[in-house]
Amino acid sequence: MKGNDYLVVFITAATAMEAQRIANILVSGRKAACVNIIPKVHSRFWWQGRIDSADEVLLIVKTKASLLDELIRLVKENHSYEIPEIIALPIIGGSQDYLKWIDSETTEIH
Repeated sequence: MKGNDYLVVFITAATAMEAQRIANILVSGRKAACVNIIPKVHSRFWWQGRIDSADEVLLIVKTKASLLDELIRLVKENHSYEIPEIIALPIIGGSQDYLKWIDSETTEIH
């Protein structure tokens, strides 16, 4: 089991309700072992040629790299943004017990 078989995925949502819904879809569908929901993130970004800002909710998702495409599809289907932030970072190491737990709690079966 290599650390880079696993990902942390950052997703921002417009509201706490949207974040809860997406987290529930990912965890109940076993595309994520865990989703942390962090309220009240203030974002500043370029959008449609100008600097904009928004108060958002941040989801931190722990999953397997093999599930990323399905996770992205589910988020896009259930997100209010035209272009939702979905950024995956590899886990290069960590507790082997935790990584085994991610394995046991996620699945590629629909």
